This record gives sequence, structure tokens and C-alpha cells, in this order.
Amino acid sequence: MREIAATWMRGGTSKCWVFRRDDLQVPDLSVDEVLLRIYGSPDHRQVDGVGGGTSTTSKAVILAPSAASGVDVEYTFAQIGIEEAKVDWGSNCGNCSAVVASFAIREGWVRTGAPETAVRVLNTNTDQLILQRVPTPGGVLDEDASETIPGVPFLGAPVRMGFVDPAGRSTGRLFPTGHQRDALSESVGGVVVTLVDAGAPVVAARAADFGVRGDEDIAELDAVPGLLARLDAVRREAGVLMGLAPTPEAVARAVPKLALVAASDPASEEWADLSVRMLSMGRFHPAVPVTGSVALTLAADAPGTVVHDLVPERRSATGLRLGTPAGSVSTFAEEHNGVPVVGVVRTYRRLAHGSVVLPEPPLLPSASA
Repeated sequence: MREIAATWMRGGTSKCWVFRRDDLQVPDLSVDEVLLRIYGSPDHRQVDGVGGGTSTTSKAVILAPSAASGVDVEYTFAQIGIEEAKVDWGSNCGNCSAVVASFAIREGWVRTGAPETAVRVLNTNTDQLILQRVPTPGGVLDEDASETIPGVPFLGAPVRMGFVDPAGRSTGRLFPTGHQRDALSESVGGVVVTLVDAGAPVVAARAADFGVRGDEDIAELDAVPGLLARLDAVRREAGVLMGLAPTPEAVARAVPKLALVAASDPASEEWADLSVRMLSMGRFHPAVPVTGSVALTLAADAPGTVVHDLVPERRSATGLRLGTPAGSVSTFAEEHNGVPVVGVVRTYRRLAHGSVVLPEPPLLPSASA
């Protein structure tokens, strides 16, 4: 048996185990093998591991201090497969990003002194710099629960996260195909989509093109016959067009993400610029991935995209208000040293700290599983 130091944290609307990078180096095992066994995958319950059995609770954050200029912390995100023995390293999780600054400060990797401390975080999955600001009155990290966000029933400690110059981090361009909209093949219905890369690669499609309103509860959408399969086919064809994989079959489960978008109901009690329902690991997300909200914010600013066409002219020029299953999520857009920054305010909380136990091989489940 081997014990590996770990901290269990909620970041935004996700839960993740946080590890120091060096602690996951186990002789004769890859990091993928270590994580799969710790989380109890493959198994839809993850009953023999620390995974939560859902895409939002089967995540890992791997951190190390950075010696690179302009960077304080290097952050790698891992999406752990549940029913398949696979770790997806292809994208970032914006919600889990919310835990990085506080962890780094507690580890002593970042000095504090001012009432607010800025931590420069490099996500290695996407080569994305994220500027995170947390309160540190008197030079001490303040983790008091003082703010709330949609999708989390309790208050949490706030962190302001800005994605610095986020366009094209995965593909090299904000619009990977060079177009604000693309028509897909008739094999997936010939739908018109916008393919955008900012924060994470995202496929934006009109909900009406799939026979739904776009403001339904996610359980209702999950139950629509054939909808998830059709959306995945669209997502996979779009992934090839974005240059993320050579064939639809080779497209990763985590990226690109797919967003069903619709005009927000002006009579709604909770006004928003845009109604959004996003897929995460084959199911509808209970709120909205932070990286997806960054992509949609930039797409909304570009005339000709399916997102721009649905957003009212009265929206704020400094961000986007998204209507999600959990409530409205607001993004911000600003400049930092002349560079565009797009982001959100998230909350986080430490849930537990200690160690997780890695058993000896065999690593694969028994035949009875």
C-alpha cells in the first residue's frame, strides 16, 4: 500500500482531489494508472475509489510551483473516466481551477502581503494563463464563506478568475476553421454551428435545430430519445473540423464541449442574455463549465456566430449573463496590461485533507465486476 497526500476541494460547481505533482510519481506506474486506481475506475459507481461516479466529481487537480517567468503555479487538470479506464488530459476545468490559488498560498508557493493576492496560474493542458485574485487581509488567506454562486447551495470563499488572452489556446485560432459558422454534414443533420476556441474548444449550436427550447431542466433533456447520441455525433464531427482529432471516433470525450444556445425568455424571472445547456462527458452539465462560458462570451462579441445572433443588443459590453439550469452566471471582460481577460467569480471550499491509499496491483477490476 502507498499513501498519497491529497486535499478534497469543491471548486465552483465541481469537486476535485488536489495533488502535488511529485506525489503522483509512483515507480513502474503511469500517472494515468495511479489515478484510475485511486478513483476506482472503470466502474460506474467508483465504489472502490474516491471518485464520485459523475463527471463533475471525478476530477483531479495536479499542482507544482513554477520557475517560469510570469507564472507562480503550474496546474494540470485530469478528467478521470468512470465506466472506461481512461484519463482525459485534453482540456481544462474552469470550476476546478478555482482551488489553485488558495492551495498554492497554503503550501507557501506564493507570498502574501497585500489585502488581495494575485496568483498567476498556468494551465498546462491548454497553455492558458489564469490570473486569480483571492482576499488576504493582513497577509493571511481569508477562506471565510462570503459569496454564493448558482449551482452551489452554500456560501463559499470567493476567487476572481480571469483567463488571459484566451483565444486559440488549443487550436491556435479563436475560430479554428476560420469561419464564424460552419454547416456540418447531412449525416448529423446538416446543422449550422459555431466552432470557437477560448478557455476550451466549444461547439455552439441552436437548441431549436434539435427540437428543444434550450431552457429545459437537464433531466428532461437527458430523457429526450436520441438527443444525447445526436449531439455527440455533432460534437465529434465538429472536433475533426477543429483539428482536435483525425476521425470522429478519435475525438476525446471531454473536448470539444458542446453548448445548446437559445434566446433567453424576456419574461423570465431571472433575466439573462442567453440560455445555455452544455454537455460534459456525455451528459448535460448541472450549471455551465467556466471554460465554456469564456468561449461563449467571446463568440457573442463576434457578428455572424450563432451565439451573437441570439444575444440581445441591450447586453452589457463588459461580459455576458448566461441562463443555466442552476441560475444565471455572469462573466466579465476586461484588459490587463493591454491584453484581453475574460473570466468569472467562483467560490471554493476545502472539504477534507489527508491521504488517499493506492493498493498494490492488480490494477484492473476482477472478472466478477
